[in-house]
Amino acid sequence: MGLIGTAGKSASKWSVWGRVMIIAELALIAKRHLENLDPGEAGELRQLLVKSKGRPGNLTARERSRVKELVSKLEPGAFAKSAAQTSTPFGRRKA
Repeated sequence: MGLIGTAGKSASKWSVWGRVMIIAELALIAKRHLENLDPGEAGELRQLLVKSKGRPGNLTARERSRVKELVSKLEPGAFAKSAAQTSTPFGRRKA
């Protein structure tokens, strides 16, 4: 294997580790946002999500509104902004 083959191999290893680091950072961001919920609320949200099986129609109207209320406490906009800044490899672009 020549120099180019070795360089390509190390670059592919870096990209895998880079992806692992991004996923770890996203998990930490998610954890910080989940801490906005009380332990009881987190459990309730978990139960509702399991019950829904990914389909809002599996929940009653009252349960759907409760899910919306709990998700709004997680600050999804701030989560998306943090996630986007984290997953950008060289930081945020300036406008």
